[in-house]
Amino acid sequence: MAEEVVLLDFWPSMFGMRSRIALAGKGIKYEYKEEDLWNKSALLLQTNPVHKKIPVLIHNGKPVCKSLIQVQYIDEVRHDKAPLLPSDPYQKATARFWADYVDKKVFCDNYLDGGYHVPFAHKGLASGLSLDSYTTSVCFGLTFLLVIFKIKMLFVWLVM
Repeated sequence: MAEEVVLLDFWPSMFGMRSRIALAGKGIKYEYKEEDLWNKSALLLQTNPVHKKIPVLIHNGKPVCKSLIQVQYIDEVRHDKAPLLPSDPYQKATARFWADYVDKKVFCDNYLDGGYHVPFAHKGLASGLSLDSYTTSVCFGLTFLLVIFKIKMLFVWLVM
């Protein structure tokens, strides 16, 4: 990933954190632009006209929206350094499954319905992730990027 890289973000955003971690892990230098979510910039509205949300990764003037898509884009553009996904198609599908699970089940259950389903979501995640079968690159890859922002809550439920 060469030349101009800009990240439109809001510092406490766990979704933006995914992109920041992926950029840092790949050693990509970028310009960070803090967004005021209550007074969205013209650049944000122009680069993400559908959702009008952060984060937006702008690579050489081309916007990439949605953090999970950004992480995969970063991995594909800078595939020569510290892969975020394994090369084996089955392991890649498994990592994407858990990424989707974290996005749809763990995240939603933490913030919807008062978090009543949190134990179920986290126990499901704990039972499904066999860290013994994951290589170092996968542990610090896509699944890790999706779980990192949940680490405090995961720790509480995984030790129960």
